[in-house]
Amino acid sequence: MSWKNKKVLVTGAGGFIGSHLAERLVKEGADVRAFVRYNSGGSWGWLDHSVLKKQMHITSGDVRDREGVHEAMKGVHTVFHLAALVGIPYSYASPASYVRTNVEGTLNVMQCALEAGVKKVVHTSTSEVYGTARTPKIKETHVLRGQSPYSASKIAADKIAEAFHLSFGLPVATVRPFNTYGPRQSARAVIPTIMTQVLTRSKVELGYLDSLRDFNYVADTVEGFILAALKSGAVGEVINIGSGRTISIGDLAKMIFKISGKKIKVVENKTRLRPVMSEVRRLCADNTHAKKILGWEPRTRLEKGLEETFFWVEGNLKYYRSGYYAV
Repeated sequence: MSWKNKKVLVTGAGGFIGSHLAERLVKEGADVRAFVRYNSGGSWGWLDHSVLKKQMHITSGDVRDREGVHEAMKGVHTVFHLAALVGIPYSYASPASYVRTNVEGTLNVMQCALEAGVKKVVHTSTSEVYGTARTPKIKETHVLRGQSPYSASKIAADKIAEAFHLSFGLPVATVRPFNTYGPRQSARAVIPTIMTQVLTRSKVELGYLDSLRDFNYVADTVEGFILAALKSGAVGEVINIGSGRTISIGDLAKMIFKISGKKIKVVENKTRLRPVMSEVRRLCADNTHAKKILGWEPRTRLEKGLEETFFWVEGNLKYYRSGYYAV
């Protein structure tokens, strides 16, 4: 399928992955409707800084508002649903807001897509729905475990998407990214957290250093979304998007120190530790399904992706609050 002149809706288009996806779709020739969260300052998130923003139809709203979603969905061929609250620590403090945005918001998207006759919905999951891995690599059939209010809300959202496919025949593909990183990511995530501290301080404060994560560069994650929309075999499927490799947070920090050329001390900060039963100790994708269904596999080596991200963060420190623990 060619994207040329196809009308697509990207919810959460002002965010980290959403902004990269919206730009990629513009480059592919799509007629992009970018749905960003309304705020009184009129900001479009990262799209404020996009050189392609004038080639998008940007609309402000809130996925919790069914009428606003319904209006944005009119005439749309494909929906990429990325709008969500994503910070895990904040979900301990405000779990109800995660239910309203991630669960009720997803319900609104699915209902409106069904009513609008949308041809394909690509729904965004997260590797956090698996909890701590019970196998070396996680298949899509791995048990789901809500180890944080955030992950519980995403499990519920995934099941709503599944229900609309099975109950009403809505053509939904669920993409389950592992730890995506790259330019524009907020400091609530570990890689920009390390980088901003390296660039502004003499020490780096982190939580658990032995937790293992599967990091995937944002351009590769976006490619997974694009392919999930294009491939008919993705309908009704849940598909992991991950590298299939892990690295500990401690070793990740060392890689970033090497890129920076600095000798930095790492300090464990107790305020950054999640509750013991809530911390996910290991996440590593089995991406066999993605290779089979989508023909997808990661192209960017971690070392290369980290270099590109570090130099972007270094040139854009004004968007970060140095020393502030973002939740």
